[in-house]
Amino acid sequence: MAEEDVQEAPKKKRSGLLKWLVILAVILGILGAGGWYAYTKYFAGAVKDAGGGQEGTAGEHGKDETQAKEGGQAFKDLITLPTFVVNLADPLGRRYLKLTMDVEVADAKAAEELNGSLPKVRDAVILLLSSKSYQELSTMESKIALKTEVVERLNQVLGGPKVLHVYFTEMVVQ
Repeated sequence: MAEEDVQEAPKKKRSGLLKWLVILAVILGILGAGGWYAYTKYFAGAVKDAGGGQEGTAGEHGKDETQAKEGGQAFKDLITLPTFVVNLADPLGRRYLKLTMDVEVADAKAAEELNGSLPKVRDAVILLLSSKSYQELSTMESKIALKTEVVERLNQVLGGPKVLHVYFTEMVVQ
């Protein structure tokens, strides 16, 4: 009996130590995730604005507009659209598409208009994407054609040729 009590005591200490290590790991994970969220939400934007803000000043845009009048490059701005997750039009209905894209617009006014009509833009893109099947998105040519279709839909929503290009930054078909 006395020997059994002696053997059980170290096991209890190990399980207690293991419990505290797990609790410590969970707390550190939560603090790390919270710190990452705070950094990306509040500080990363400030760093981009501080470092890259001088490149995108009105003077730079003025030079771009001058170049456009002289036949050079026009003002271009990239807008990141929220991620789209849609069911594909497959017979079994078990496939979906997750797509994130950046939209290149012609000028700052078009960027403001795109951001202002985001619900219409999302609706048009969701309807387009959900009409596609897995087979229609499986080849490289079909993905390029999809980019062209998205540009056409966005220009219809915005009422003119304001969207120049669409860049897929994330595309998952499952």
